[in-house]
Amino acid sequence: MLDDNAVWLITGCSKGLGLSIARQALEAGYRVVATARDAGSLAGLSERYGDRVLTARLDVTDPGQIQSAVALAHEWLGRIDVLVNNAGAGYFGAIEEGEDAGVRAVFETNLFGPLNLAKAVLPGMRAKRCGHIVNISSIGGFVTYPAVGYYHMTKFALEAMSESLAKEVAPLGVHSMVVEPGAFLTDFRGLAPEKQPATRIADYADTAGKARDAIFEAHGKQQGDPDRAGRAIIDALRSPSPPLRLLLGGDALDQARARLKELSQLMDEWEATTRGTSFQ
Repeated sequence: MLDDNAVWLITGCSKGLGLSIARQALEAGYRVVATARDAGSLAGLSERYGDRVLTARLDVTDPGQIQSAVALAHEWLGRIDVLVNNAGAGYFGAIEEGEDAGVRAVFETNLFGPLNLAKAVLPGMRAKRCGHIVNISSIGGFVTYPAVGYYHMTKFALEAMSESLAKEVAPLGVHSMVVEPGAFLTDFRGLAPEKQPATRIADYADTAGKARDAIFEAHGKQQGDPDRAGRAIIDALRSPSPPLRLLLGGDALDQARARLKELSQLMDEWEATTRGTSFQ
């Protein structure tokens, strides 16, 4: 259960879901270390919430900045009770179209950044035998679509990390939770050059090509409310038994249930072959 005086460290707070989580945590009375690559973008939080928020520059792909942000939080209030790994990046294109620099960049942001942050806060959490690590994944960490393969890879890996971590740290009083939002009204689907490879292969026009275009065309039409998502995360952490996985949005729930049904049918169909591989 979340302590009433918990100190939060949240990444990617300049806009979108990260900003909403920070605001909702502050509205709930917690103290927050809000971070972003551009610390100046966080001025609004400081103006509104005063000394209950500390803003800091943090590029999650920079190990030195990770250590500095964690040290700053400890200097400020002596601890970090909740880490929210929210900062993330999209990359949309067919698997064959992926370019090395773009692929590595999305892995650094979506996987290695959260991993390094978790490792940075865990010593303090282990020492006091309490704490929460919240990794913002996506329903795309459980289901897949064309044109989203590289993003899916990072989120599947983040979910594996979250689940393994949960089993390792639970006996130490530390909780790991992975959050799987559906489509929320943020700029994640906004068109930007770094979100897609320059290479376009004509053979994928009807699969990855159409899917990529649909992602960008849906920008601004998402039904998920980021503020409600922030409150839902707080409610989950406040519960006596926070979930390992928290789905956010009816669209996420529907996609997850369809995927579970598909997997169950596949296992049933191939059960004889699966079981037939053992020594007789």
